[in-house]
Amino acid sequence: MVWLVLGGPLVVVVASLSTAVIAIRGAEAVITEVPSSVPQSGQVQADTPAVAARNHAATAAP
Repeated sequence: MVWLVLGGPLVVVVASLSTAVIAIRGAEAVITEVPSSVPQSGQVQADTPAVAARNHAATAAP
């Protein structure tokens, strides 16, 4: 019965440490440039912020 009481929290601690190791080793570079809200050509690109893309999609085509 004692192994049930100690085993649960121990599993959580091991899982959290392994998650931290995976996160630290797999960290990507920090993006320092600020993307523009809508590109100059009016085309929505993959890195366009969600609000700008939503507003662009809601407007009527010229």
